[in-house]
Amino acid sequence: MRRPTIPDLAEAAGVSVATVNRVLSGAANVRQATREQVQRAAEEIGFYGLGSIQSRVAAARPRLRFGILLLQPHRPFYKNVASALRDAASTATGAEVELRIEFLEDLSPQNTATRALALAQDCDALGLTAAVHPVVTEAIDAVQAMGKPVFALIAQLSAAGQMHYIGLDNWKVGRTSAWTFAHICKAPGKIGILMGNPRYRNQEMNETGFRSYFREHAADFTLLEPVTTFESAAVAQEMTERLLSDHPDLAGLYISGGGISGALAAIRHTGRAGALVVVGYDLTEVTRAALLDGTMTLVISHPMQRLARDAIDGMVKACVTPGGNHTSIAPFEIFTRENI
Repeated sequence: MRRPTIPDLAEAAGVSVATVNRVLSGAANVRQATREQVQRAAEEIGFYGLGSIQSRVAAARPRLRFGILLLQPHRPFYKNVASALRDAASTATGAEVELRIEFLEDLSPQNTATRALALAQDCDALGLTAAVHPVVTEAIDAVQAMGKPVFALIAQLSAAGQMHYIGLDNWKVGRTSAWTFAHICKAPGKIGILMGNPRYRNQEMNETGFRSYFREHAADFTLLEPVTTFESAAVAQEMTERLLSDHPDLAGLYISGGGISGALAAIRHTGRAGALVVVGYDLTEVTRAALLDGTMTLVISHPMQRLARDAIDGMVKACVTPGGNHTSIAPFEIFTRENI
């Protein structure tokens, strides 16, 4: 077969021969989108100078460093978030992205604020999961005053859209969880609610949507007051055991925050696995096992790869072309033992 030539590449890319020559020479007066368009065409037709084009495209991309601040490193969910973000950064097309990912063991507002400010000093943009608190808000305002975009990951930090957000519509998540109990419980009964910390806006919205569904469609159920686990598995296990002891007629348990492994351990330890309708979040090894053995009924999960890609793409755009809102609301995934 004839080896593709520069005119062939120009035709495949929909540009002029002169533009292809400028891309090959690394000329500055070519838009990055055009360089990438020529690169894609070169890949498709097997152009002999593909390596040169790839190096020119990479050299012309902006180099950006993003700081990511996530919750406790021992939690499988945040390990998965970090892994997905690294994958998305390695394949970003709009820039050469370097990630600096840190985890918060101490979840106090003061520590969160201090770590966010320190991380932002060496980064072009900041993404974080944090509880809403005046001390945290002040730190984020300071980062934004530096001209550095801030993205709330998983949990919103602003109710009115003043900050980029990458995550789920948590009100819908709560209502979907409530629908599950209303349709799977054999009869109306008591539903226990575990929250990690109500200052995480996603958990607060989960509960709001949850209660709104019951008020509208299933008023015969009794929703107990939420119990806070402080994002701790040990506390969640203790609180779940207490709930099951105080309410032997409990029909279901809604695990809306951290500590899910402890809650599941309590359900198994008390012999209630399979006797309760249990709904919680995110498909990990722990929740997958709980679905398979009947301890959990349904898991609502973040589409991890989609969220990571949207986060990295949004941060790139916010740095390269400031202005606008780069919020992305992803559709959530639903798992039962029958579809994992």
